[in-house]
Amino acid sequence: MAAGSFRRSIASQLSKVLDLPPENLIKSISAVPVSKKRHVADFQLSIASVIENSSSNCLAQELHLQAEQLAGRLKCDSVVSEISAGPGTVNFTINRELLAKTVLQQVWKDGSEYGVKSELFSTVPREKAVIEFSSPNIAKKFHIGHLRSTIVGNFIANLKVALGHEVVRINYLGDWGMQFGLLGVGFQSFGNKEKLKSSPLQHLFEVYVQINKAAEDENTKKLAKDFFRKLEEHDEQTLSIWKQFRNLSIEEYIRIYKRLGVHFDEYSGESFYQEKAQEVLKMLEDKGLLQKTVTGTGIVDLSEKKDLSTVSTVMRSDGTSLYITRQVSPSVDLAAAIDRMNKHSWDTMIYVTDKSQSNHFQHLFQILKLMGYDWAERCQHVSFGLVQGMKTRRGEVIFLEDVLNEVRSRMLQNMTSTKTTKEVQDPVETAEKVGLAALIIQDFRGLLSSDYQFSWDRALQSRGDTGVFLQYTHARLHSLEQMHGNAELTDVNVACLQEPDAISVLQHLLRYDEVLYRSSQDLQPKHIVTYLLTLSHLAAVAHKTLPVKGSAPDVAQARLCLFQAARSVLANGMKLLGITPVTQM
Repeated sequence: MAAGSFRRSIASQLSKVLDLPPENLIKSISAVPVSKKRHVADFQLSIASVIENSSSNCLAQELHLQAEQLAGRLKCDSVVSEISAGPGTVNFTINRELLAKTVLQQVWKDGSEYGVKSELFSTVPREKAVIEFSSPNIAKKFHIGHLRSTIVGNFIANLKVALGHEVVRINYLGDWGMQFGLLGVGFQSFGNKEKLKSSPLQHLFEVYVQINKAAEDENTKKLAKDFFRKLEEHDEQTLSIWKQFRNLSIEEYIRIYKRLGVHFDEYSGESFYQEKAQEVLKMLEDKGLLQKTVTGTGIVDLSEKKDLSTVSTVMRSDGTSLYITRQVSPSVDLAAAIDRMNKHSWDTMIYVTDKSQSNHFQHLFQILKLMGYDWAERCQHVSFGLVQGMKTRRGEVIFLEDVLNEVRSRMLQNMTSTKTTKEVQDPVETAEKVGLAALIIQDFRGLLSSDYQFSWDRALQSRGDTGVFLQYTHARLHSLEQMHGNAELTDVNVACLQEPDAISVLQHLLRYDEVLYRSSQDLQPKHIVTYLLTLSHLAAVAHKTLPVKGSAPDVAQARLCLFQAARSVLANGMKLLGITPVTQM
């Protein structure tokens, strides 16, 4: 890793002066973000992180003095060309030709693995992660929360895989409960077998809406209860209808997820854990954890003082847990978590849902711990905020496919109004990929836990910090390679890359591993998004000021190599976010 070799060299010199092992210093040496001020150092060391007498309470004056004293004891060498003291930091500037040579060689050599081979990850053990995300309810609308869960979960899975972890992607469907009693009765009255086969999600939703209107009728309610009772009793004919609903829905989901570039290793669901949930209730009872309220509802007391002030409902008053939703109780999820550990022997399990489910998962993890499952500490809930204002031209978003069709349609319209669209071989496919990038970047720009107001106009802007701008930058850099051919690294004269705009791009490429490391620690995509947007802006400026066409051959080759490196890292980061880079636009 380019940054790694520089960090090691700096750490080696620091270790002699500070009498600390070099490996203890590596993570204290960070790449400096590119600044509008042209001359910035490449790396900095925070004094507070390495000097015992320093702390955050130290006066800025004292920290600066300590930084100056340490800087005075260090010497420049073949790697570091300049050392200076800043406010509480020691700054290191790398030999400019060595910077260019090392960064370009590393990007060239590592390709799609650039950044992930960094020594920053050397102490991070390779793990097996189970990630549950998306999880729509069959026959109910695919709301925007499911879309957020889908793209956030996909990002986390992509990042984990890139860093060498084994990942199991699980889609935990809402495929059980009284709504299937209503749906079964509704299909007998309003269903159409042809529509079910051609468009299962839409047709089941239509049937569900119609039967819900009729559900005020006592006879309809009774029929629905009878249908669901038969389903619980595994009546062959009733079960066959339910399986058809479920299987056709999953086939449709797979097709739509493919458009998003998302796949799952396992389609699970609440239906899988009905019997196991009963076993969990028995375990809770045997361990003395299950208590009954006056009405007969089963609860687990989670309060430290055992005063029933903090409880979690795990059983209905009729003694069953055959279908208890996440909003009410974690009993089915308890069974699912235990089963997944038995099946996958995971090191970490991540649930990706909206933040309204935070209490549910907090209770779930607490109950697992009370049951004696220490691995509950390795369960994690990644929550996200609400999105307001996402509507198609036809109104409210109901299905994921509505969103995908809308973004493709709007992007195609935008592309048609520009002069370059005629050059694109497949404008429809390109519009879909660019539109998806727009959706993902707008969603990932802030903290996941934040709510935000969605805007089609803002998301689809071609300028500014948008997914469209990322795709445009990638396509532009790709066309540069197509026009001038691939640069051979062996022919590159790095002395030709000393202009400030070239140095800015190289410095930014140097920081990629730190950005990946930060995202791997808090599972927030915004770090990568900010990095890629900055890279695109730097590349756009360099593209203007460092022309390839018309330059002397060695200058042209060096610049082409720089732009190739920028495009390669841009593409890597976009793929982690779940974006497929386009080569024409």
